Amino acid sequence: MTVGVTPVHADGIRDAQWPLVTYQADSTIWPVSQGEGVTVAVIDSGVLKDHRDLTGQVLAGADFTGAKTDGTLDNDGHGTGMASLIAGHGHGSGAGVMGLAPKAKILPVRITLDEDSISDQSETARAIRYAVDHGAKVVNMSFAAPSGADPDERAAVKYAMDKDVVLVAGTGNKGGAVEYPAAFPGVLAVGAVDRQGMIWDKSNFGPENTLVAPGAEIAQASAKSTSGQGIGSGTSAATAYVSATAALIRAKYPNLSAGQVINRMIKTATPPVDGSAVPSDRYGYGLLSPAKALEANPAVDGGSRENPLAGRAEAQGGVTPTPSEEEDWGSPVAVPPPSGPNRGVQWVLRGAAGLAGVVLIGVVVAVLVVVRRRRRRERAAAAAAYQGYPPPPQQQWPPYQG
Repeated sequence: MTVGVTPVHADGIRDAQWPLVTYQADSTIWPVSQGEGVTVAVIDSGVLKDHRDLTGQVLAGADFTGAKTDGTLDNDGHGTGMASLIAGHGHGSGAGVMGLAPKAKILPVRITLDEDSISDQSETARAIRYAVDHGAKVVNMSFAAPSGADPDERAAVKYAMDKDVVLVAGTGNKGGAVEYPAAFPGVLAVGAVDRQGMIWDKSNFGPENTLVAPGAEIAQASAKSTSGQGIGSGTSAATAYVSATAALIRAKYPNLSAGQVINRMIKTATPPVDGSAVPSDRYGYGLLSPAKALEANPAVDGGSRENPLAGRAEAQGGVTPTPSEEEDWGSPVAVPPPSGPNRGVQWVLRGAAGLAGVVLIGVVVAVLVVVRRRRRRERAAAAAAYQGYPPPPQQQWPPYQG
């Protein structure tokens, strides 16, 4: 079907949400599913529950930083931004940040992202187990660290898989090897692409990469105030969009296993716009296509209920690499949309070829060592209030090849 031009809204942040335009969310996704009844755990810096674009969406969660909160305190803003991309509902008429699964619920699980964490059982491990035990069917982990040698974290990942939970994590933002927890077998590892569907230049890559999703110049909520907004880039945002898609699928098809949900996203992914073959280290199995992933497809669902990533090779093998310098994420800024007609809005509309299944290889067991945990994340939404973002040019979208 052909979709008309995008209307101009009163709030510029809505127009800046180019992934929703690219995905034609209002016509191809939300009439099918909005994530109703699904809880997504956001393991992050916390979530500001009173943000006007998230009111009513945020449950009482937990705090593993040592502070006595229920996870709804966010001094950083990162977790609030990720929650808004998953389950934001906007405010007023056509204003505010909309998430891809606006009726999903957010379970905030607060961990330390700014400081080293050395313990017998990492905060991340305890956070994963808490999320699973408190009803999360999808766990969003928009952070990355260079080592996977923590045996407690590995055990927590296995625990979540055994409990039929979809685990989603960002590959990292250094343009290097896929980091953890994304590199753990069974975790859906997400890289980032820009408006044109091309890999974002800082997106980490490697054989663990599963999918790529929008991650450049992403409008999101911030925790600076209850009306804060910002623009940021990174695999964190891409991870949030994949988690939201998993919630959409679990709401529409509640009888599918976590493995079948992951399989749907893999097999309906859109091929890279540069024509490169998949699977690949940079694009994984292709670009996330939520509308295709929601289509009725008995052939896709008829296979194994097991997690197709459970036996994935782990290139890093749990060996602790030499810590590298902390990258500079910069501050969110208002940036102009890309030039050129129809740039970056058609890559997800080109249809998705069925892709080969995931190759199952043995899991490399990690060495038991206490490691220095260095959390990395883009500080997108917290640094400044949204200052205005030029809307994408109005245009007629091509027919959706569904």
